[in-house]
Amino acid sequence: MKAVSLFSGCGGFCEGVELAGFEVAVAVENDRYACMTYRHNFPKTPLFEGDIHDFLEKGAGHEAQYRLQDVDLVFGGPPCQGYSQIGPRDLFDDRNELYLQFARIVKTLRPRMLLMENVPNLLVMKKGYFRDKILKHLASLGYHNITYVKVSAADYGVPQTRERVFFFGTRDDLHLPFSLHEYAMALLTKMQVKSTVTVSQAIGDLPADIVHSGQTMAYPAATGSLSAFAKSMRLDTASFPYSMAAKRRRGVSRSVNALLHNHHTKEMREKRRHLISFLKPGCKANSLPVEIWNNARPEKWRRLHPDLPSHTILAQMHRDLSEWIHPSLERWITVREAARLQSFHDGFVFKGSEWQQLKQVGNAVPPLLGYTAARMIKSVLEVCDSRFEDSGAQLQRVLSDIPTVVLKQRSSDSALA
Repeated sequence: MKAVSLFSGCGGFCEGVELAGFEVAVAVENDRYACMTYRHNFPKTPLFEGDIHDFLEKGAGHEAQYRLQDVDLVFGGPPCQGYSQIGPRDLFDDRNELYLQFARIVKTLRPRMLLMENVPNLLVMKKGYFRDKILKHLASLGYHNITYVKVSAADYGVPQTRERVFFFGTRDDLHLPFSLHEYAMALLTKMQVKSTVTVSQAIGDLPADIVHSGQTMAYPAATGSLSAFAKSMRLDTASFPYSMAAKRRRGVSRSVNALLHNHHTKEMREKRRHLISFLKPGCKANSLPVEIWNNARPEKWRRLHPDLPSHTILAQMHRDLSEWIHPSLERWITVREAARLQSFHDGFVFKGSEWQQLKQVGNAVPPLLGYTAARMIKSVLEVCDSRFEDSGAQLQRVLSDIPTVVLKQRSSDSALA
């Protein structure tokens, strides 16, 4: 199945979509540092580096250049800062109109399905103004069967309580004999992990020692028992969903001895090191003695709890890492540790300055969350391709592998979930 990636960043969403079985025909990204990382990890994937407004311009010949006929999926996460709880939440923020570029490309390519990721605040901002605007606009393009789901990354194997919303839908000529929303929810329920991955399970095998920015170290041997998550992340072990070969196909390369990349972090003044030494696992600045911290900003200092998933990894790490303190060491987490908490395996190498690497990691769609969404999309397409309306037995065979959920017949192709 063929996919087109928009707002690709360093490639977290693409990693998940490829893992689900799609071929990414072209990726579109404007940030030159993210493009450096993308090219390093996806050398065979064509990359359009430039403003998304220039992609598929009339007469540019991009459809022929990138072989964009019969596209199955257009996916991406338009920049979310304008919708974010910590952003300006301004109706007139230019970044809030980038979904129109997503829609323009959908209109041009007419993919069988679309998939758009964003922050949950988009659903409620200005009483659902943008949510309704997006649904209405996409329906006008021939995608009336459109819906959305809100998910937590921790439910799908990402060691992080990151919440996101996915909008997705089918082109009007595709026939799905039951509710898209209910079928998707059944699939998502099936894919949920039995227990969440903790910080210690995610990064506990990484060395306490770190290197300077831009340097690497010999890949550390595993000591003690490894979690299934750690096995899936490490270069010398394998566990669902990554094989060792799949990890070595990325930036770390098969042709060199195994190295640990990006295991460095910002320097810390001794005064700050002393301060965070008082922080217990999972605690914030408001737990510190008044002679250590004046409680002016309780979120300013925050140590990760080893036995829980991480709180959300954000792009603002590149400016201030004080909310992401190692669960047991007196230092910030490294770029590699942040990447693990986003579910990037160790074969995925980040390029650019440390500042840029942290920004890329924080902005990314976690690969395992991207995989979950893309696997859901692929299943919907497989149902449409199988013409289940002609074979009730075949439909029941597919549904037998997901939880028992009542799937209502769709009353109208134009109904919104």
